[in-house]
Amino acid sequence: MSDPSQPAEPTGSAEPGAATATASTSAEPGAATASAAPHLRRLLDLLADDAPAEALGAVSSQARAAGVAAGDLAEVERATTTALRIRGALRQHRRRELQLTALFDTAGDLAASRELDDVLKAIVRRARMLLGTDTAYLTLPDEEAGDTYMRVTDGSVSVLFQQLRLELGNGLGGLVAQTARPYATHDYRTDDRFRHTRNINAGVLDEGLVAILGVPLLLGSSRGGTAKVIGVLFAADRAPRVFSPDEVALLCSLAAHAAIAIDTARALADTRSALDGLAEANAELAEANAAVRAHSAAMRRAEEAHDRLTDLVLRGGDVKDVAAAVAALLDSPLTIHDPGGRPLAAVRPDGEDFAADSTDAGWLAETAEESRTGARAVHRDGRWICAVLAGRELMAGLVLHRRAPLDDSDRRLFERASVVTGLLLLLRSTVAETENRVRGELIGDLLTDAGRDPAGLVERGRRLGIDLERPHLLLLADGGARGRLAPAAVRYLFGGGSQGVSAEHQGNVVLLTAFDDDPGSGAGGPGAGADGGGPDAAVAARAAAAQLGQLVQAPVTVAAAGPARGVRELAAAYEEAVRCLRAMRVLGRAGEGACVGELGFLGVVLGNGQDVDGFVRATLGPLLEYDERRGTHLVRTLRAYFGAGGSLVRAKDELHVHVNTVVQRLDRVHVLLGHDWNEPGRALEIQLALKLHQLVGDRER
Repeated sequence: MSDPSQPAEPTGSAEPGAATATASTSAEPGAATASAAPHLRRLLDLLADDAPAEALGAVSSQARAAGVAAGDLAEVERATTTALRIRGALRQHRRRELQLTALFDTAGDLAASRELDDVLKAIVRRARMLLGTDTAYLTLPDEEAGDTYMRVTDGSVSVLFQQLRLELGNGLGGLVAQTARPYATHDYRTDDRFRHTRNINAGVLDEGLVAILGVPLLLGSSRGGTAKVIGVLFAADRAPRVFSPDEVALLCSLAAHAAIAIDTARALADTRSALDGLAEANAELAEANAAVRAHSAAMRRAEEAHDRLTDLVLRGGDVKDVAAAVAALLDSPLTIHDPGGRPLAAVRPDGEDFAADSTDAGWLAETAEESRTGARAVHRDGRWICAVLAGRELMAGLVLHRRAPLDDSDRRLFERASVVTGLLLLLRSTVAETENRVRGELIGDLLTDAGRDPAGLVERGRRLGIDLERPHLLLLADGGARGRLAPAAVRYLFGGGSQGVSAEHQGNVVLLTAFDDDPGSGAGGPGAGADGGGPDAAVAARAAAAQLGQLVQAPVTVAAAGPARGVRELAAAYEEAVRCLRAMRVLGRAGEGACVGELGFLGVVLGNGQDVDGFVRATLGPLLEYDERRGTHLVRTLRAYFGAGGSLVRAKDELHVHVNTVVQRLDRVHVLLGHDWNEPGRALEIQLALKLHQLVGDRER
């Protein structure tokens, strides 16, 4: 990265579209260089003291000012970036702890409960609380009667509804049980995707339910077959409601947790039943007692391990901490990979990290699908794999590097670890998207009407953790398939640990990222956004264009402005970025990143305070008026003439007219603009005006 305190090379003589070289400095031959070690120690001290991000960001500038060598300076800058990312992760963990408490109270209830009735009541009560619905209920199959019945309800006021029995395959619950998939309806009475019956409709009407969400409770077959539906968990409202994908995924994760708890309660009930039967089989008492003790010990070990994982996450642990705990419990290296195969964590049993290679995305997707279908871990190529799911969405894959088989208790532990990991990833994603959505509304208001209440916007920003008085870079992105760029922007900001916010505005995506304001470097500060953007803006634009393009698998064009601080400067920076983006399209720089300062003469004219329309009218006014009055094409002819390098032959080919027609039109230009229109200085102004006129025309169309 170039030093923003150094002046940029003049761009007045650059060809249009060429990138402006950033200035750099180098040490004089033989000059002594300072050590990077004090600055690295300074970073550690600041992290230990929970210093603000500004203090961390200033370390690299201090190292540069101290004369640290270029190689060591790069290490200091990388260490600064890592320190900022660590600080952001620590702050995010603190915020997330409060949100995790309610959900993991459910895990505590399930782990502490031993009676099946207590388990089921805890499931239904927590489902209603977490989704904020009017009622929640759980149906279980009655294998003897061949139907399903209402086992537990919470928030129900209808006796008819509480005593309802459903034939297999009927109603929304029948559809969920048959397909083993979640279903939701915003209006039960008008939804024709499932079979309505008189008694079900009567019960739903008596309860007054309208919107219903149902998810299956699944258990894997003991012989490795397809998953078995052991019940259906519902959440319902008495008014129309569309359940979001996050709500469906959250209820599915709770249902997965609940299914394991129900299975555990049933297993304990079976154990107690077996103990009662042993009194009548004295001959087999010793063998049976040994089997029961072994089974109970395995169950207790699995429950203790699950409680340990739950407690770890409640204390603010991350994916890496879960991986370390599971690797230690199973005494095998463990890696966690995202759906693309990239490693999120890689830990040995002793807790040490190791460098894990990326896993083939196709192999991971195939084995994860097998794990999802069977609702259990699978063994492939000397590794155990368990899918981490949120509903039906694959969020990650747990890979245990172990060739030896897993006994039932270890397999359950491994599978429970995937549930905890899924909850952690889902909540982290939900928190990030929610925070960005709320902050994005602030950005939309700022760009729509910045002058109405600047102080109010600044105060709103402070409440949301955005200091609008600090310098920020503003990036404006365009490209990719509709609907894919905005989510990619969220992943770009939060996945990379950046402090920023994104929002959709007028068909484009706006990204606002914090800029380290170092008075000694000349970057940031009041009015920093009024000079057409510096090297930092250009670097940020190119990096964003490259990474967003990879995320959406399509070219993305990014225009940058700033750094700017304050409501009015940020609004002005947005207008500058809009003009820069428009200029990049005209200059054929789609799929790139740039700022106004890199666009040559066009960038200078597009800078703040320039009267573009006035310049075009003053330069080309006689030709524009003549064309408008007589319906001729003098402006188009002049553009083709300059575009052909002054060649009449190439110009007439471009215009598809006779060469004499071109000569006659240029004679008219000579009369209207004067005899010096083709002199170098005047020709430069005219060509610039023609380019700007084309830009304005594209904007109006």
